This record gives sequence, C-alpha cells and structure tokens, in this order.
Amino acid sequence: MDIRAYVTEKAREAKTASRRLATLSSVVKNAVLLSMADQLESQSAMLLSANAKDLEEAKRQGLSKALIDRLTLNPKRITEMAMGLREVAALPDPVGEVIKMWRRPNGMQVGKVRVPIGVIGIIYESRPNVTVEAASLCLKAGNATILRGGSEAIHTNAAIVEILNKAGESAGLPSGSICFIENTDRQAVMEMLAASAFIDLIIPRGGEALMKTATENSRIPVIKHDKGLCHTYVDADADLSMAYDICMNAKVQRPATCNAMETMLVHEGIARAFLSKMIKGLQEAGVEVRGCPKTRSMVPGLKEAIEEDWTTEYLDLILSVKVVRDMDEALEHIARYGTQHSEAIITRDYGRARRFLSEVDACAVFVNASTRLNDGYQFGLGAEIGISTSRIHARGPMGLEELTCAKFIVLGTGQLRE
Repeated sequence: MDIRAYVTEKAREAKTASRRLATLSSVVKNAVLLSMADQLESQSAMLLSANAKDLEEAKRQGLSKALIDRLTLNPKRITEMAMGLREVAALPDPVGEVIKMWRRPNGMQVGKVRVPIGVIGIIYESRPNVTVEAASLCLKAGNATILRGGSEAIHTNAAIVEILNKAGESAGLPSGSICFIENTDRQAVMEMLAASAFIDLIIPRGGEALMKTATENSRIPVIKHDKGLCHTYVDADADLSMAYDICMNAKVQRPATCNAMETMLVHEGIARAFLSKMIKGLQEAGVEVRGCPKTRSMVPGLKEAIEEDWTTEYLDLILSVKVVRDMDEALEHIARYGTQHSEAIITRDYGRARRFLSEVDACAVFVNASTRLNDGYQFGLGAEIGISTSRIHARGPMGLEELTCAKFIVLGTGQLRE
C-alpha cells in the first residue's frame, strides 16, 4: 500500500469512528480512560522495551542530551502518564453542554450546544507523553484522533497506541478512535494535511519547520502551537524583590518550555539597582546572560546581545537583557520581536499595568506573575493539548472546551418563516 492509500485508510477509519464516538456517554468515556491508565501501568515492561529501541537509535544518531531526556521513559514517567489519564477522566465532559438558550418573539427556542469537532490530526515531535495527552483529551471531548509523532520516538509511540487501543476497545471505544501513522516518511505528513474529506482540524506541535510545513501546505484548518519568544518587562515602579523572584522563575524553572522568558527588559530608572543582583543570581543558576550596550556598561563581562538574540527562542539557560528608556520602548520591543505567546510586566503602577494588559498582543498577558504560569493546569482548565498561538477558534491553553465546537439547536412548535 502506498503512503497516500495508507494515510487515507487511517483517516477513513477515524472518520467512521468519530460518528460513534461523538455519542458515547461520559460514563463510557471515563471507563475507557481509566482502563487505559491501568493498562499503561501493567504494560510498563513493554513500553520500556520499545523505548529502549528509540533511545539506542537516538544515541547512535548523536541526538542531544536534552532531546534524549525528552524521549526517555522510566517507571515514574509511565506512572505520570497514567495519572494524566485518570485526571482527564475526572474532568467535566464538555460535550452536550448548553452554552446559551434564548426564545424568539414567535416562541421558537434557539440554543448553542457543545459538540465534538470530529477528527483531529495531531503532528508532533519528540515527547512520547504527548501521545497519551493528545489521545485522552480528544477522546474525552468526543473526537477521533490521527497521531503522527516524530521518527525518533516511533517504537515508543506505537507501543503506547497499541496499549491504549486494546484497553479502549475492551471498554467500549469504537475501533479507529485513536489512529497512529507508523510511516515515518515526511510524505505521510503531507498526505494528512491533504485529507480534508476525513480530517476536520490539524494541530501541529513542534518547531518552526513543522509549523511552516503545516500552515503552508494544509487544506484543513490549522491551530498552531508555535514558539514562545516571551518577555518580562521590569518597570520603573517595580517591587525589585518580586521582580527578582519572578524573573528567576520565568527563566530557570524549566527553560526548555515555550512559556519560559527569553528576553528581560528593564527600565533604565531602576536598571543599575536591579541588574547587578539579578544577573548574579541568574549566572549562579547557570544562565548565560547576553546584554545590550547599556546592560554591559552596568554589569561588565557579559556577552554582547546581537540582533539575532532578540529573535531567538533559546529553550535553554540563555537570556537576553535590554535596558529600555521607558515603557513605550518596552512595548515597541515586544511588538517587534514577540511571538504573541506569553508577556509579563512587573510594576506597582496601576495605570501602566492596565496599559500593558490592553496594548500587548499575546495569548496570555501577565501583571506581577511569571510567564511560566501560561498553562492549562495553572489556569484551572485541567489538562491541555498545548498553547495555541492562533487567533481563530482557540487562543492560549487548549483544554477540553477548546476541543469542541458548537451547533445550533432549534425547538419549535410549528413555526414557519413568513
């Protein structure tokens, strides 16, 4: 079977399953998720064996330690994946929720109800846990999924999907609800992007090359989960102790995430008092700091920040620092270099805080809080499939509600259009 026929067959299976999946009760869906969780834990030896094959190949190809760490499964991570399934089972089911209902003058009732999107194609890289997260969230929201993970985790992902499907189908999940593209040829991605007769939405999760491929080639609507070039602006009226703690957290807590701070902007009025201690703390935490000329004049010995630094998502313990003359310059810098992901201001000035919230264009804007908080769990949404940087349908953390759409329902008593 050629690649086009292979992908088309998978997509057709998912489309057929989606019609049954959309009508499954919450009780059945939750039972499926709990069964999957149990089977992941009981089949951990199988998962670790499959993962060992991927790790061996990753080392042979010379992949970085960071990437190998993201690929690695161990008993703790398998337990965490199982816990994630149980947490999704505990979340409220959005399907069937009446969003709004109103009565027209002719007595007709009109309403909007949440329904599944249908078939969601998810193209992602590296981390095997994404396979479980994506499948479970789509399932709870009543959607079938077609998963295409990266070649570096092919054995692990295939083993995970096999376990999920066996557990799911024994608990009442329609066959084809979770489809996995095992073909690692790039052409398989292109065929997914063209399968508009069967796939309703594409969600790419990964680097810039993947985003570019998806957005330029897809015949299906795409919700991007794009890079995060995130800024924190320390205002002239900031509480410097608070600013220190927030900036440390935003950069150091998990630097390889899309909501980690990549550039720190500091008002020149407090720069000298703030930067010496701030940069020392960052360096002690292992951060390489790159500064603008003003920053380097106040803290000698720093590497120069060049134009490329302002446009780079490091995903590492590297930080660019720029001293700005005022808030206007900070806003201009964010508008020019930001990726509309997560942006923060540290200030005690109410007016400037309100202005920052109003003028900064991002899926999440923070006042006196770390950009690392842009997350479904932290926002109280429960699990998320990722952080959307798109503007249409969903923006920011995508939880269960964002994996549904709406349909109108009309309740009449014989009304006709005059």
